[in-house]
Amino acid sequence: MVLEVALIDIKPGEEDAFAAAYGKAHPIVRSTPGFRSIRMTRGIESPSRFVLLVEWDSVEAHLENFRESERFPQWRALIGPYFAAPPVVEHFIDVPTD
Repeated sequence: MVLEVALIDIKPGEEDAFAAAYGKAHPIVRSTPGFRSIRMTRGIESPSRFVLLVEWDSVEAHLENFRESERFPQWRALIGPYFAAPPVVEHFIDVPTD
């Protein structure tokens, strides 16, 4: 399992509109092969900052099945207009405990 973490800064005053757009956009990600789960969080101290957490089967599932598909432009068209800057996106794996 791979965790995609996207740090998303939204234009001030557009936070509620962004959240509404995300509500319409997240089913696009959910329909992607290799998708496991999705969660969007909003900053308390920085309410214009959101963190998107998406679990994928692999980095390839994210990049090939979503980013390189027709889904990505649909997703971006819904939420992209609210971005203050391009999101910072990285992939993470769990740290073994034993």
